[in-house]
Amino acid sequence: MNIIFGLVLTILIIAVIWDLRFRRIPNWLTLSALVAGVGYHAITAGLMGLGFSLLGVVVGFGFFFLFYIAGGMGAGDVKLMAAIGALLGPKDVLYAGAYTAIAGGVYAVILLIAIKENRKAFARYGLMAKALVTTGHFAPIPRDESVKTTPLCYGVAIAAGTIAVLVQRML
Repeated sequence: MNIIFGLVLTILIIAVIWDLRFRRIPNWLTLSALVAGVGYHAITAGLMGLGFSLLGVVVGFGFFFLFYIAGGMGAGDVKLMAAIGALLGPKDVLYAGAYTAIAGGVYAVILLIAIKENRKAFARYGLMAKALVTTGHFAPIPRDESVKTTPLCYGVAIAAGTIAVLVQRML
């Protein structure tokens, strides 16, 4: 288990650095992690390990694929979760996905509050929520195209969610 733990941690660190620096997660990282996970489990546990790892890939990929289709996240994020699934298996990647969703929400709120350009967007969302609560009708306020918002590097949230699962496993 220590090999998987170290490998997952290394992959997450590289993914976070690339995502923050280049706003993408490279295919060479996700593909090599996926192959390493499937290969490791197939070698150590045979056909059962292969099935375990491939099911993890499907669960990890499926967890965020709909968000990708809707335009809510990049393909690199989806492929990273598939690779994490190959390494951790279906149950743990499902937990990692749930923790990632929570971490992503917290991360988004922090970015909205902390970065000056995002405060206008945060205020706009507040006005829309206030209108919904007071009138019972949703009234969208168009986004100001001149205001640049900071993109969310979801690799950070994926790392936080996956590390939460790794820590939980150690306890």
